[in-house]
Amino acid sequence: MKTIGLIGGMSWESTATYYRRINQEVRRICGGLHSAEIALRSLDFSRVVDLQKAGRWDEAGALLGGAGVSLAQAGASCMLICTNTMHLVAEPVAAMIGVPLIDIITETAAALYAHGRRRPLLLATRYTMEHGFYTSRMSRFGLEVMTPDAAGRQVVHDVIFDELCQGIVRDAAREDYLRIIETARSQGADSVILGCTEIGLLLDPGALPLPGYDSTTIHADAAVRFALGKQAARAA
Repeated sequence: MKTIGLIGGMSWESTATYYRRINQEVRRICGGLHSAEIALRSLDFSRVVDLQKAGRWDEAGALLGGAGVSLAQAGASCMLICTNTMHLVAEPVAAMIGVPLIDIITETAAALYAHGRRRPLLLATRYTMEHGFYTSRMSRFGLEVMTPDAAGRQVVHDVIFDELCQGIVRDAAREDYLRIIETARSQGADSVILGCTEIGLLLDPGALPLPGYDSTTIHADAAVRFALGKQAARAA
């Protein structure tokens, strides 16, 4: 079993989901008392958010890259950035760490493409929905990514930072998200990307008006396949 490196803490609420999902999958595949070999570096999210708000992405990339280097030195054979938004700096992080970086956008796009989805709705932070890095990389798979209108994007963003990242899960927020999904369905969306690693705390991807794809689960499962190699392939 190879060691999985997690650059986490952004927020720790979703990093806990990564830890749980990876270990559940390893136990499912390997059985018994098996659990994953994991090296975790959990950052202070407040520091990262300050860099996001200031648009200091180069500094944010250096911060995450430094964390990744320490995980590689601790024995990690692959790396995950446990957040969608910070994949904006995936390229400089990958250049620093010296081990494969498993990319959440690539893995999610591949899952959508394999299921014949072509026009997904992206629910994510404002940075992810508006910056362009996410939709641009999804387009390489022939995916035409939709996002909510400006008011909808603000609702989605605010729920993530003001509620989900702080462990607050409200039915009213779920209803707001479902209304946004229904609007997108009426406009031609064929699926939904839970494109922030905390959204799975609020929405069940299997109980949505459109087929849901939880990027956190997809990303974690890709790490398990890397760590277990042929054993994971045989269990698929």
